[in-house]
Amino acid sequence: MKTRPITLFVPALGLILGACGSAPFNANPLSVSAPVSTKTIDLTQAEVETWGAADLFTDTIAGMSVNKAYAELLVGRKSQSVIVGVIDSGVDVEHEDLKEVIWVNTDEIPGNGIDDDNNGYVDDIHGWNFLGDIVQENLEYVRIMRDLAPEFDGKDAASVSDNDQGRYQLYLKAKGDYQKDHAEAVSNKERYQGMHDGLREGHAFATEALGKEDYTAADLAGLTGLEDGQQALVDGLNRMLGFAPTIPAVMTRLMGGVDYFSARLESHFNAAGNYRANNLGDDADDFSSKYYGNNDVDGPDPKKEDARHGTHVAGIIAAKRNNGIGMDGVADNAQIMVVRTVPDGDEYDKDVALAIRYCVDNGAKVLNTSFGKGYSPHPEWVWDAIQYASDNDVLIVNAAGNDGMNLDENITYPTDLRPGETQEIGNTFITIGASGPSYDEALVANFSNYGKNNVDLFSPGVKIWSTTPLNTYEYLQGTSMAAPAVAGVAAVIRSYFPKLSAEQVKQILMDSGLSGPDRVVLGGDPSNADRFDNISKSGRLVNLYNALIMAEQRSR
Repeated sequence: MKTRPITLFVPALGLILGACGSAPFNANPLSVSAPVSTKTIDLTQAEVETWGAADLFTDTIAGMSVNKAYAELLVGRKSQSVIVGVIDSGVDVEHEDLKEVIWVNTDEIPGNGIDDDNNGYVDDIHGWNFLGDIVQENLEYVRIMRDLAPEFDGKDAASVSDNDQGRYQLYLKAKGDYQKDHAEAVSNKERYQGMHDGLREGHAFATEALGKEDYTAADLAGLTGLEDGQQALVDGLNRMLGFAPTIPAVMTRLMGGVDYFSARLESHFNAAGNYRANNLGDDADDFSSKYYGNNDVDGPDPKKEDARHGTHVAGIIAAKRNNGIGMDGVADNAQIMVVRTVPDGDEYDKDVALAIRYCVDNGAKVLNTSFGKGYSPHPEWVWDAIQYASDNDVLIVNAAGNDGMNLDENITYPTDLRPGETQEIGNTFITIGASGPSYDEALVANFSNYGKNNVDLFSPGVKIWSTTPLNTYEYLQGTSMAAPAVAGVAAVIRSYFPKLSAEQVKQILMDSGLSGPDRVVLGGDPSNADRFDNISKSGRLVNLYNALIMAEQRSR
């Protein structure tokens, strides 16, 4: 990372505390008024694990100033607990770093098989599972293609009535995307398998020639007098040693790729696999049936692998702070309500809409939606739910997606904008792009979507350390990690300043963030660059320190 000079308004370190912890902050907001320094060396392991909480000015890492906010602003202040709904793949509610922050429905008697609180969901102690025992699922366009094929397969446009032309064109588009992506998955699987098999042959030769399995490039260079075929094997080994310390490690990674694309072919692209009908028995096109699924919020897998994504998201938001275990979440007084809605494949519009409504009806004030898709058969159901959340003072924090594309030109669902319209649905839906730790042209994650009208804000989403099932921790990255960082910030604001509305909190998040560099690379393509303030509605990076100062000012 590159170094540039820094200028900022230095905040006062003092804090005036009243008897109730509600006195104004004696501090100035952080502000970028000149080029900013950024780390010129690799981050330490400790810095990598916590970089999202770092401060741009004191740490020269483009984090959210979380640690600074707690150390300088929140000491001694009172807060109230805020429920955050995590609409995701499920959460390991027994995780060592999460179990103390999992929402408990005190109006339900656990395990009695009775809907004690009369909300329609029996024994929903920690939330609800709208997927039942489903883990694998199709992509949405595969489901569309399958459902419309009996009506349109083999037909041309001239044979389709005017009334059916829209559905026919949808079928053709879905089929085209399926054919393209399916062929790509097959090709990638074969490519990874071929590379693995080639390395296996080369590794067997080198192991025998060197008398050991763990060898270096220098060891390989010592092999002389090789025949052409043998030299080709050694050359292949040398090329791959740059991807991992040992060839067996490279082979393991390659088989991981084979397994990944094999799984996609077996589930995502498997048009014959009607998982919902076979495992849940619910009609995804009938919104009148709402009380399906079960209360198993971490899913059916005993190893809880299906809950990996949601557990990681939950940890970013609210993993128990300062307990000496694992990592610290952003929010220090939040409860995680778990709503299992996202399978290994595309979520259903019906499940998303009902999940939002469940969270709203059961007391959540912030929702995190780290998922998305390019097709939506029933977007009106989700839009109605977004409006319902807005009407009930609930903030929805949404991930922008990981296609490295401009969302002003390519729609991704869920969205708070109907196609062709500029008026947002409700006033409490905020979409988040992903940033990295370096405050320079590489600030925007190479995978992150962006858009002046359809992305609101950016936050840390590159190589994020957080909770994973069975008391483990991993690095994951994506806008899926950026959104819960903002959800955590929102939860802190609503916890310490409960009189602020969801609409006010959204505006504070957007108004209080830090400005970014003059030039950022988009989609990982150096030829595609823009000003940071031109790729989102706010043009800013979320910052907890600034957000708290503004929240206090606007709550007076």
